[in-house]
Amino acid sequence: MLGIAASGSTPYVIGGLEAANEAGVTTGCLVCNANTPMAEIAKFPIEVITGPEFVTGSTRMKAGTAQKLVLNMLSTSVMIKLGRVKGNKMVDMQLTNTKLFNRGTRIIMEETGVNQEKANELLEKYGSVRKAIEYMLHL
Repeated sequence: MLGIAASGSTPYVIGGLEAANEAGVTTGCLVCNANTPMAEIAKFPIEVITGPEFVTGSTRMKAGTAQKLVLNMLSTSVMIKLGRVKGNKMVDMQLTNTKLFNRGTRIIMEETGVNQEKANELLEKYGSVRKAIEYMLHL
């Protein structure tokens, strides 16, 4: 479980971390202040010290942006560790719209050297960028 709060002291996040610790769940936190209650409780604290906001009370400026960057890094790392990435390409994606289908087609073309028509055909047949690439590479 990853508790997220810029201040590092949000009560319900602290409560969630404590409950997760008691249940034996691995915990982490992402905060933007040093030496916070959340960082004391979490097994793996991430402290991104951003300092005070330019506009007081507007945590979306520095703290929110810093947290978004860290979360992007964490989620990308998880996808790589899970094997969902081939080289620098996400090959295990949900093809839920035209943009993602077209991206999948381009990835298949780049990885296998087939033309767009063949890549589209493979993607339609296998429903997965990974499966289409694996099929072509095992011919």
